[in-house]
Amino acid sequence: MAETQVNPSPRLGLDLHLELAATGSRRAVLTRALRDAVREGRLAPGTRLPPYRSLALDLGLARNTVAEAYAELVAEGWLTARQGSGTRVADRARPRATAPSAPPVRRAPGRPGPPAHDLRQGQPDPASFPRGPWLGSARRALTTAPTEAFGPGDPQGRYELRRALAAYLARARGVRTSPERIVICSGFAHALRLLYGWGGSRGPLLRGALAVESYGLPFHRTLLADAAVQAHPLPTDEHGAVTEALAAMRGVRAVLLTPAHQFPTGGPLHRERRGAAVAWARTGGGVVLEDDYDGEFRYDRQPVGAVQGLDPERVVYIGSVSKSLSPALRLGWMVLPEHLIDAVLATKGEREAWSGVLDQLTLADFIESGGYDRHIRRMRLRYRRRRDLLLAALAERAPHIAATGIAAGLHAVLRLPPGTEQATLDRAARLDIALDGLSSFRHPEATAAPDTDGLVIGYATPPDHAYAAALDALCGILPPS
Repeated sequence: MAETQVNPSPRLGLDLHLELAATGSRRAVLTRALRDAVREGRLAPGTRLPPYRSLALDLGLARNTVAEAYAELVAEGWLTARQGSGTRVADRARPRATAPSAPPVRRAPGRPGPPAHDLRQGQPDPASFPRGPWLGSARRALTTAPTEAFGPGDPQGRYELRRALAAYLARARGVRTSPERIVICSGFAHALRLLYGWGGSRGPLLRGALAVESYGLPFHRTLLADAAVQAHPLPTDEHGAVTEALAAMRGVRAVLLTPAHQFPTGGPLHRERRGAAVAWARTGGGVVLEDDYDGEFRYDRQPVGAVQGLDPERVVYIGSVSKSLSPALRLGWMVLPEHLIDAVLATKGEREAWSGVLDQLTLADFIESGGYDRHIRRMRLRYRRRRDLLLAALAERAPHIAATGIAAGLHAVLRLPPGTEQATLDRAARLDIALDGLSSFRHPEATAAPDTDGLVIGYATPPDHAYAAALDALCGILPPS
């Protein structure tokens, strides 16, 4: 009897990649192809196969041919068929491959696996991300989003997020702003590029040399160097940057500060030095760039307000969720003086190319629903406990090592005896402990004091179950008294 193609009403099923031999009966060819797919593991145990009609239509076979092939494989034990559950690959039909079930992870050259103990600074505990509350905000944001939100993005950012940020920053950080002064970006580095590196034919928005704290992120200095910006070091001590020295720095038109928690040495910028920075900007037409990278996390001190509150027309306030939530979100903001808003938007372009609209709407709901405040309070307690465990371990096993910059933030500086930093880092490397030396953050033109050997310890990075072992390993490499 000749095979005829059946044309049933369309039904959706699983797409299968089957290679059918050119010779032999159609049922035998299909049976062998399905059996090979199961044997080789291309059809995993539990996989539901397409209905007879769907597979027959896809392969140009008669429905009865597919039904008979299924029945034969059920009889052989390769498949199972149950009323209401369809036809599935049997659990006992496992691939006979000799390769391991999970292939080895292939890594690019220069990208080793994770360290045994990770105490590097720079990121929050990734396991602490508030998945449930964030999902709730995402659902509400998606449900209530206007239709136009799914069109090209506004380079200034969604108004819903700018409105939520204006209220939050005023309440929690003392920032004086309105939604119209806020521009959404993907983080501090993106903000710095917009101000200095991506002016196109217009050139950089901020011109002239930039004063930076003598300790800071090398990545930021590299970014500035790539934009041909001269970054001159500003002396830094336990009270933050010595902003009184700005008046003597010729050609400097802006200063980059971390006033809430100097990175990485730790202390807040002294009140008089805050005033000196703003006075310098007013007198000479300069700009203060305020990097508020972890201002929410404080433990043993009163809140420190943003410098921007002293003069919104002379301070560019920059923040993000990289430390408070996750760097994976790529969400940040700039609170701009009025004279820079249009220029920044023109540099950014006509359409938002960096921050996804749905993430912006979700963050707006997360803030306005109180989820962000609850998360910050929870993480403040969690990180304080971690800091206290670090201090307790040092007090017990290395009382001669002082920890500084511990009143806030996600890291501490361990002060080492002079001349011992590199040897300590070498011991850490041999034991696969990842951490940072204090000297790696010093500006290459800054003068090093004789007592500045140290380690920068990120106590937020290790997962909870590995934190005690990381502290034990850390104490084991510290130099003796």
